[in-house]
Amino acid sequence: MISVVLLYLAVGAFAGVLAGLLGIGGGLVIVPLLVFSYTLQGIPPEVLMHLALGTSLASIMFTSVASFRAHNKRGAVRWDVFRLITPGIIIGSLLGAEVASRMSSGFLKGLFVCFLYYVGSQMLLGIKPKSSRELPGTVGITGVGGVIGMVSSIVGIGGGTMSVPFLSFCNVPMHVAIGTASAIGFPIAVASTIGYVATGLSDPITPAYSFGYVYIPALLGIISASWFTAPLGAKLAHSLPVVKLKKIFAILLFVVATKMLLSLF
Repeated sequence: MISVVLLYLAVGAFAGVLAGLLGIGGGLVIVPLLVFSYTLQGIPPEVLMHLALGTSLASIMFTSVASFRAHNKRGAVRWDVFRLITPGIIIGSLLGAEVASRMSSGFLKGLFVCFLYYVGSQMLLGIKPKSSRELPGTVGITGVGGVIGMVSSIVGIGGGTMSVPFLSFCNVPMHVAIGTASAIGFPIAVASTIGYVATGLSDPITPAYSFGYVYIPALLGIISASWFTAPLGAKLAHSLPVVKLKKIFAILLFVVATKMLLSLF
């Protein structure tokens, strides 16, 4: 049990740095590591992926706050964009949690693996949308928020892998896009967590110490470490070669995705 607690602390520390450094919310790391630790604990496979996604999103509520506060001190959060996109984010995130609850754990894992390969390819190849337009109007940005929220909820992330490219495409400077994405991760996490708790409360095979599809011991271990490391990541984002770091992280994503894919067979 002690080794599992230490693993949760390590996951939280790593996720916190990534949230601040790359604006990705940490879910891309948290979910597969939670799957690994839950498997070691013997948590029923039928709810394993749902618990990993719900717990990841619950932890992002805390990592996103620590991250966007640090970015905001540097003037790197567009609060006008945040206010416009949040209604769509909330609707999409709640809908995503409901959709995920109706999927099997194996199917959710397959979707997550596909998403890891997609994000890894995007990072490794340095694919970026050209900054060729301005931000859309209220209806457009609400629709974009809905898509980002729904996908993020289903794969257990803070949405940075989609919101950063979107904001960059709309001529928002990269460091501001990362800071704003970290703020957008908060309503994604809150709405999604509410959805995963609500849909999981009626599931009879969730383990002890779970609140819906949120596993409390893992959540406490992750947030206790990530709260302190997210500001460090935000600080590093303004001084380290983020592009090169993303390529290294992309290779890690490929390795993790392949390991998860093989576990499906």
